[in-house]
Amino acid sequence: MSARTTNGRVPFPGERYGLVLVAVVVIALMAGLWLPGGLLLSLTPVSGDPPLVRIWLDPGERFTLRYIHSVELSPVWETHSVDARGRIYIEEERYLKLGAGMGQMPGVGRLVREGPYEMITDMHMPTGDFVLRIGSKGVDHTLIWRGQEIHLTTMAPHSAVQFSARPINRLHRIGIEYICSKPPIHG
Repeated sequence: MSARTTNGRVPFPGERYGLVLVAVVVIALMAGLWLPGGLLLSLTPVSGDPPLVRIWLDPGERFTLRYIHSVELSPVWETHSVDARGRIYIEEERYLKLGAGMGQMPGVGRLVREGPYEMITDMHMPTGDFVLRIGSKGVDHTLIWRGQEIHLTTMAPHSAVQFSARPINRLHRIGIEYICSKPPIHG
């Protein structure tokens, strides 16, 4: 004699396993809402257009902005990090020579020389979200992330772009990466 449900019907084979499977899927989806998925750094034109660039970062991971100083006509590298809450910090500045608007602020980081470069290291100064006006071709604003160079100047010269980061959950990241088929670099 087979087991009957409370309403007297006989369950079909695998019905209990199906319910268990549904419960596992629901629990996995709910866990995805709480599990961290990293940080999403977005470079969004202040004009309201869609993001130019979106990249994934792990907490503490760094990205660099490189550009040509408009007065000294020499390269400058600004290295930033993002903490687990999405706050952006400037960590280091590197340049060939001290130029207009460059230099160490009292109490922030330490000035060191490395070959032809002067660097301000150990800054860890909060910038929060910030706006960058992308320069013309000669300025060559470039975002460097995980060895990749993203040339912002060719994407949006003379545009004001807001850098902002925010933590996202694992489910959101999976959705963006796989369901929407959007690449992690360009929005």
